[in-house]
Amino acid sequence: MAIKRMALGKGLGALIPEVEEAEERRLFYCGIEEIRPHRSQPRKHFDESKLLELAETIKEKGILDPLMVRRIDGGYELIAGERRWRAAQKAGLKEVPVILREADDREVLEISLIENLQREDLNAVEEAEGLRDLIEKFDISHEEASRRVGKDRTTITNALRLLKLSSEIKNHLIQNRITAGHARALLGLENRERQKELCSLIIEKGLSVREAEAWVKRWSEKPKKKAGPEKKKGELENQLQSLQDSLRRHLGTKVRIKQRGKKGKIEIEYYTPGDLERIVEIILKNA
Repeated sequence: MAIKRMALGKGLGALIPEVEEAEERRLFYCGIEEIRPHRSQPRKHFDESKLLELAETIKEKGILDPLMVRRIDGGYELIAGERRWRAAQKAGLKEVPVILREADDREVLEISLIENLQREDLNAVEEAEGLRDLIEKFDISHEEASRRVGKDRTTITNALRLLKLSSEIKNHLIQNRITAGHARALLGLENRERQKELCSLIIEKGLSVREAEAWVKRWSEKPKKKAGPEKKKGELENQLQSLQDSLRRHLGTKVRIKQRGKKGKIEIEYYTPGDLERIVEIILKNA
C-alpha cells in the first residue's frame, strides 16, 4: 500500500489545543470496506436525497477532502467524514483517500463534533446531544466546551436546554416541522402537555417564533390574587363576569368588560399583528 506523508495546515486539528499544527500525518487510499463508522458520531440522521446528490458529485469530481481515521483491530475507524464515506459507497467507490492519525476517544468525539458544527451539518438535537456527550463523558464545563468547539457559552447552554423537551417535540425538531427558535419558546411552558399542545398548534397554523412566544406568554400568565375579601357581587356583575370568561375562552386571549352605569366597553388584548388577525377572523367568522 503506497503511503504519502504530508503536514496539514490549519484544519480541524488547529481547533484542538492539544494537537500541534505541524503534527505529521499519513495520507493514503484505503479500501472503503476496511472503514467503520465511530459509535460516538454526533450525527445520527443523514438526508438520503442529499447523500445521493453528494454521491453524484463524487462520481464526477472524486473526494476532494480526505476522511480522517484511526487504526482499530481489523481496519480503521472514522474520526471525521462519515457523510462522505456513505456517499462514496453509494457512488460505488472501492477506495477513498484518508488521513491516518492517533487519537483517543475524547479527541475523536471532539473532532467529530467540531467538523459537523463547522459545516452546520447537525440538526439542533444532534448538536445538543453531541455537546452533552462531550461535557458529561469528559467532565468539562460549559466554558471549556465553548472554547473547544468555538461557540459562545450561552449558545452551548441554550442548545443543551433543548434536551429537556419531550421525545415527541424533539422529533418534530429533527424533522424540521418546527425550528430551534420554536423549541426554545416551548421551554417557556412548564407543563409538558401544554408544550405538546402548542407544538401541534405551531405546526398546524404555521406560527412564527414571535407568535409562539406570544402564546407562551398568554398561557403562562397567572390570575392576580384577590386582595382581601370582596363584597358579594350582584346578579348583573356575575353575568358580566360569565360573559367575560366565555369571550376569553372563545378568543384565546385576555378580555375585560368594563361597565359604567348603563354603558361600558369591551377590551380585547392581542400580542402580535398575526394574533390580531386571528382574533378578527374568529369574530367575523359567522358575520
